[in-house]
Amino acid sequence: MLLSGKYIIVTAGPTIEPIDPVRFLSNHSTGKMGYAIAGELARRGARVALVSGRTNLDTPAGTERVDVLSAEDMYRAVMERFPQADGAVMCAAVADYTPAEVSDTKIKKQDGDMVIRLKRTRDIAAEAGRVKGRRILVGFALETDHERENALGKLQRKNLDFIVLNSLRDAGAGFAGDTNKITVIDAAGKVSEYPLETKAAAAARIVDRMEEWFALHE
Repeated sequence: MLLSGKYIIVTAGPTIEPIDPVRFLSNHSTGKMGYAIAGELARRGARVALVSGRTNLDTPAGTERVDVLSAEDMYRAVMERFPQADGAVMCAAVADYTPAEVSDTKIKKQDGDMVIRLKRTRDIAAEAGRVKGRRILVGFALETDHERENALGKLQRKNLDFIVLNSLRDAGAGFAGDTNKITVIDAAGKVSEYPLETKAAAAARIVDRMEEWFALHE
């Protein structure tokens, strides 16, 4: 098998950005797509480090699960392992911003509005793309408008080998469900559209493309 013995990092799920000991900022990701990819890679013989935000999912057989909470936690977990890896699939819904100050105590309700100042998080995929060398790097783009334009820009900026595009305009795609409708765009500009199918089937298509990449680059 082409993936036998390959060490692949997969990120999955949401990140949690604390405001105080009680509250946080997050998103609707359940981790299902990333877990499906991790499981498919493991079934094809890869060694998989599944760097996961908080989910309710069982760990796929044959994977090493690394639990994280914040975007910074995920950044450190990925970059610690990336030098030893043969590639990475960046499927997690990582927060772009995090509170600039985190209160040590619960923030009490007061009269009037409250403003939370946010700062940028470190871009995990972009940093991996900067240092990737001959590794494969797969990204994801979940978009609501200008889908292909935004995905292509992300592909190029982050030095990805291909990007998997989902659109929230497509019924049955996106967060929480068991189905997805993906479009894969590679660094050469090839666009492959796939029908609505289970996330397990979509994961198999993505791993097929990874096997094709390894066949061409070894």
